[in-house]
Amino acid sequence: MATATFFTRRLAILASAVALAGCAGFGARPAAVDIHVMTSGGFTAAYNDLRPDFEKRSGYAVKTAYGASMGNASDSIPSRLGRGEPADVVILARSALDALVKDGKVVAGSQVDLVRSSIGLAVKKGAPRPDISTVDALKRTLLAAPSIAYSASASGTYFEGEMLKNLGIEAEVKPKSRRILSERVGTVVARGDAALGLQQVSELLPIEGIDYIGPLPGNVQRVTVFSAGIATASKQPAAAAELIRFLASPSAAPAIEKTGLEPVTGVR
Repeated sequence: MATATFFTRRLAILASAVALAGCAGFGARPAAVDIHVMTSGGFTAAYNDLRPDFEKRSGYAVKTAYGASMGNASDSIPSRLGRGEPADVVILARSALDALVKDGKVVAGSQVDLVRSSIGLAVKKGAPRPDISTVDALKRTLLAAPSIAYSASASGTYFEGEMLKNLGIEAEVKPKSRRILSERVGTVVARGDAALGLQQVSELLPIEGIDYIGPLPGNVQRVTVFSAGIATASKQPAAAAELIRFLASPSAAPAIEKTGLEPVTGVR
């Protein structure tokens, strides 16, 4: 009951944010509407499954740009917004979304948490499956790996900035680890360019040519909440709010869970 009440409250805040945006000069909804979405990798698989259903139900055409939640890569969401690329809805790690609110790129109060995402590890298909069942086993696996690939977004920021240091193996592991820009970590592992890959589980599962080993053990796991918000430059804030409500609805939960994510609402 508490979760459902919180969910209702967040959607009420979202509706208020849309109303405020309309007062700021956004026009009325036209007969034909294109919604521009920027989404980061963690939510991409679920979003790609859900988008056609939303388009069919709503009659809107959804245009999508993909990029990392953070960082200065040319295709990251902050970089895209900085260049003035069209955006109505942005979907990315909550901390990065809140930073965009502070920067005036996303409407304050429009943020809605969608999913919780865990970090996992993968190896090339057919390679020996390392043991990561405990923290000690994970440390041994990282120390033994000849090369490691990690993302330039939320999971990679945690890996290079906190995890290795907390495990006490930063000096040994960081020099053989490579931060991957503008590409899925699993793709790098599938090519054989890294022996071990670390990224959000939902980003590893769709990649062919790899074997997903499993999530990081609980004591070192970092769960990231991915959230949606309305861009302040949106030309269609009402349509944007409708898409966010759809993605946060109970009907979206099965598609979300299938991709290795946990819906935040918990409502069925």
